[in-house]
Amino acid sequence: MDRRSSAGVAAHVADPFRRPAVDLRSDTVTRPTAAMRQAMADADVGDDVYAEDPTVNALEAEVAALFGHEAALFVPSGTMGNQISLRLLAEPGQEILCDSDAHIVTYEMGAAAALFGLSTRTIPGGRGRFELDAYVPQVRPPDWHTVRTAVIAVENTHNRGGGSIQPFDELKALRAYAAEAGLSVHCDGARIWNAHVATDISLAEYGGLFDTLSVCPSKGLGAPVGSLIVSTRGRIASARVLRKRLGGGMRQAGVLAAAGRHALHHHVARLADDHGRARQLAEALDGHLNAGPETNIVVLDVAGEAHTLAAAARDEGVLISVVSPTRIRLVTHLDVDDDSIDRAVGVLTSLLGGAPGGANRAAR
Repeated sequence: MDRRSSAGVAAHVADPFRRPAVDLRSDTVTRPTAAMRQAMADADVGDDVYAEDPTVNALEAEVAALFGHEAALFVPSGTMGNQISLRLLAEPGQEILCDSDAHIVTYEMGAAAALFGLSTRTIPGGRGRFELDAYVPQVRPPDWHTVRTAVIAVENTHNRGGGSIQPFDELKALRAYAAEAGLSVHCDGARIWNAHVATDISLAEYGGLFDTLSVCPSKGLGAPVGSLIVSTRGRIASARVLRKRLGGGMRQAGVLAAAGRHALHHHVARLADDHGRARQLAEALDGHLNAGPETNIVVLDVAGEAHTLAAAARDEGVLISVVSPTRIRLVTHLDVDDDSIDRAVGVLTSLLGGAPGGANRAAR
């Protein structure tokens, strides 16, 4: 069986002659390329708990420079990166304002409250897009009776918003307001690389708007493990303590950091290919489209049949994510090529009751 087939799909494991699945569940499912594996094998390593792994140190320095910050810290996951960042900016008993569909409150197991005693308050926004006017009235100053707002957090691109890109002018207005109001600003930038490629706004311009960022080479860039916290030297020194306290101190982590460095050098520009393939999916499945894709995520409305559709698609070798009983998500990535798109379109249009269209080879 092809090494990139989906081992989690029992039917495919049982039948080695069946074609590997087209996995559109997430851009986290990618496998390291041969060149990335070679970079990992060749990595110079040391003990990162002692800050002695040269490949980790190089990755941290490179990512910090890309975002225009002083320092960065390699952590095992985006969740750890986000939660450490929030704790750097807020004290126990203070609150974070964020979108109601934000990853930090939807998919991180209540970690801010459970681990650090931080409160969160959410504000609904269309496709998760930040609008300063919606947040300003919700900010609570220090008071004897109310929880003080310490941080505003934004997600760029926004996962549950269908890969939506945050409006840059709103982010600049947020930076100016936060400075005046004495607030900190965090960016969950797991897919900020996609925003950068789609808008041509530099990573340094994005980085200059935030006190902390959590950025992830293991999403669209295709690295197998890891995220980085980006901030000042002082905050990163504190982050290193928090990482150790949470069990995130890794030893010879250079084999993982080497994958991240390879991804930075070879896989950023190619995100445009993922965006193009997402548009092809959207065009072909337009009758069920929730909103047009801005990056690599396509969300479809399926009238209460999401779980049934996902199961049927799995049987046909196409894996998709159910994000609600009426909604499914398709994510393009490094392991999805043109043939994969054609195959997915054929399966999904058949299951949804329509003829394939909009993704023909000539249109590419």
